[in-house]
Amino acid sequence: MTLNFDPRAKATTLYHGEFRPMFIGGKWVAAQSGEVMQALNPATGEVLATVPRGGVADIDAAVAAARAAFEGPWSKFSPYERQCVLLRIADLFEKHWEELSVSDTLDMGLPITRTLANRRRVIGMLRFYGGMATALHGEAIDNSIPGEIVTFTRREPIGVVGAIIPWNAPTAASIWKIAPALATGCTIVLKPSEDASLTPLLIAKLMQEAGVPDGVVNIVTGTGAEAGARLAEHPDVNKIVFTGSTLTGQAIARAGVTNLKRVSLELGGKSPIIVCRDADIDKAVPVAAMAVFVHSGQICIAGSRLFVAREIHDEFVRQVADFAGKLRIGHGIEAETEIGPLINARQAGKVEGYIKAGSDEGAKLVAGGSRLTGALYDGGNFIAPTVFGAVSDKMTIAREEIFGPVISAMPFDTLDEAVARANATPYGLAAGIFTTNLGTAHKLARRVKAGSVWVNMYHAIDPAVPFGGMKMSGYGREGGVEHLHEYLETKAVWIQTD
Repeated sequence: MTLNFDPRAKATTLYHGEFRPMFIGGKWVAAQSGEVMQALNPATGEVLATVPRGGVADIDAAVAAARAAFEGPWSKFSPYERQCVLLRIADLFEKHWEELSVSDTLDMGLPITRTLANRRRVIGMLRFYGGMATALHGEAIDNSIPGEIVTFTRREPIGVVGAIIPWNAPTAASIWKIAPALATGCTIVLKPSEDASLTPLLIAKLMQEAGVPDGVVNIVTGTGAEAGARLAEHPDVNKIVFTGSTLTGQAIARAGVTNLKRVSLELGGKSPIIVCRDADIDKAVPVAAMAVFVHSGQICIAGSRLFVAREIHDEFVRQVADFAGKLRIGHGIEAETEIGPLINARQAGKVEGYIKAGSDEGAKLVAGGSRLTGALYDGGNFIAPTVFGAVSDKMTIAREEIFGPVISAMPFDTLDEAVARANATPYGLAAGIFTTNLGTAHKLARRVKAGSVWVNMYHAIDPAVPFGGMKMSGYGREGGVEHLHEYLETKAVWIQTD
């Protein structure tokens, strides 16, 4: 991608270690406790800013503001007026896209070329949900009750939504939660990750500028154990939507039982990629590699289990390893960077532990496997893209979600074997298939248990297409008409006319 601006220059105008308040009820406020958290640049370790460490009292205030807005001014907005709000937000996002992209890169490390490339998806979501705001309706139903009785349904907003998002895609994740809430007439309290809180605060500023009424969108920064837990259990939250780890998702589901709130969860994955012997290797190698290495493997859909037909296995793995070795690793703010840092030292250490476990359990290290050091990487959390061969299904690196740049390559002999091994996991978020045979593509796509299956491609996500997991990868869908239904209640109305 050719950039028409200097990301590093724009980065110097964004953050200087200052305090950035959170957004509750249309006001910019500190935590009631007065406590703060540091927002660190994962590429350098420098303090970008400080943000409030919101807790129970702050979540309670935000939920109260959201409830007042839901029952007050926002309830009077027509579908057309909600659509206009979303389209104004989209226009502001276009105007400020470079700023949002630089903020994301500084806050969580994804290379600037990739944060900028999210423009179509994010702005597309705003306009898609804006369009859907005027297309929501119930239906007339012929009933079998004696007499003249008319029955129909209404689709009504569920109420106050609590949203908890991860750190690996702050802009996209924020809009994936906020936009459907606005389209359906709900209000929302968003709790961003403590590791990436800055961009959601910029988003709140744009929401305010677009004319979103006070209290409709609230952003509370804080930890998951404090602010997140309170939001999940809050008795006046009607729906909780969460993206993150399976373990945390289970805790949120349990908390939601307190008032039987609606729960949507997009959780972890251990996604398989199946490369058939007739695959176009030149096309498949870079796609299969970047299915994991993009964002240093810190994506829930990472295709980290690479099943390759035995006839082409050795050559395919060699080419993936060569590809990995040529990737440019560095600070995300540099235009030439292809792979950035991991989010923090804790995550880097965890990934190093998995790499050690792979070697200890007998896997063959084909590429990478090391923590990067030297002047370019001082203060950051960089791990070289790693490829393991000779991996068995029982090894730790083949079973557990690593959330790092690690591929586990394994040969297979038959398609039945490949499907059985691909499905032998508690997860079911995504899968990739590479084949030039259309029949094989259809058969495998049907048999693999995953919420999204990509054939001869990977990572494609569109606002109109549902996305979500099976099994321990969660439930509910984001994207498409199904997503909006997650934010609506269906009311049946009976009218006797005789």
